[in-house]
Amino acid sequence: MNTSDTNLSDMDIKSSSEDLQYPRLILQYRDGFIASKAMFAACELGVFDLLQESGAPLPSATIADRLRASADGMERLLCACVGLKLLDMEMNNTEALYKNTHLSAIYLTKSSPKSLHSMMMYFSHTAYKCTEYLADAVREGTTQDERAFGISRETPYDAIYRSDDELLKFMHCMNSFWVLCGRDVITAFDLSSFSKVCDLGGGPGALAKQFLLENPNSTAIIYDLPKVVQTAKKHFISPDEHRVQFLAGDFFKDPVPAADLYIIAQILHCFDSEKSLQLLSKVYNSCKPGGAVLLVEGFLNEDKSGPLTAQFFSLIMLLRTEGKEKTQSEYTKLLKATGFRDIEVKITGKLYDAILARK
Repeated sequence: MNTSDTNLSDMDIKSSSEDLQYPRLILQYRDGFIASKAMFAACELGVFDLLQESGAPLPSATIADRLRASADGMERLLCACVGLKLLDMEMNNTEALYKNTHLSAIYLTKSSPKSLHSMMMYFSHTAYKCTEYLADAVREGTTQDERAFGISRETPYDAIYRSDDELLKFMHCMNSFWVLCGRDVITAFDLSSFSKVCDLGGGPGALAKQFLLENPNSTAIIYDLPKVVQTAKKHFISPDEHRVQFLAGDFFKDPVPAADLYIIAQILHCFDSEKSLQLLSKVYNSCKPGGAVLLVEGFLNEDKSGPLTAQFFSLIMLLRTEGKEKTQSEYTKLLKATGFRDIEVKITGKLYDAILARK
């Protein structure tokens, strides 16, 4: 064993000993839900938006007054956001003044081009509520939409799309994901040779738009359920975006349109292996010769030891769908079973990874 190995081992033992004396990690996990809810509450109340609009640091009393909140409650929330490094605080004599950190200004204000505000609200009002029943989901191995929302369901999307308002919230959330990560997965491979792309389950169309931005000579079809298409046309895709075509249908029941490239992003993790194979087979049969499929998912490590975000999402899939997060080899196996070849994998190191497979 070399010197560096010995030092590392000693540090591990010391760290382990400290944790046993005082379990900081356990306590951090205990408080994790409070951290999430503090951030969600600040987003919902409009704290970050107000501070962005003000252009100058504000005292707690002013923030509380403008947002119609209690002075005491707002001061406590602002202090927690400082502790979470979502706000900065400076003193003016004896008065504390608050302002956004650069991180909050970019990602938590509604007006930012990179805003994740819609994602935060969806997680706060929907995903968070489902996690109350996580022990039941693990115990039973079943989804928990009926307990959480009183919705019986036949498909994973019955509860997710249970109302026009909930559908719109979900689509705004998905739009946030692709605003954050869309370019990473679209540019993971050279896709310039594909002139016609079909985004299956493309929802708000953010990923298709990112593809068109990177490939200006291509066109895109967004294929999704009729009510999703209707909502996307109304709220997300400009009528003068002539390179985007919509097609309404159910990709399990209806024909899949011919295309050079199929994007299947955050779809397969919602379904079991049988349905995943069914969808991939339809895509393979419809794919033009020399065409390809781009799978976009958050891959688990091969031993499923991480990453933590994918592990968490797998629990969400347990709560809400019939699927789960998978390793890249599990996705590769599905692709090979349906005839795809020349499989390439790109690990982005962010929320989503990508696999390109050719016909």
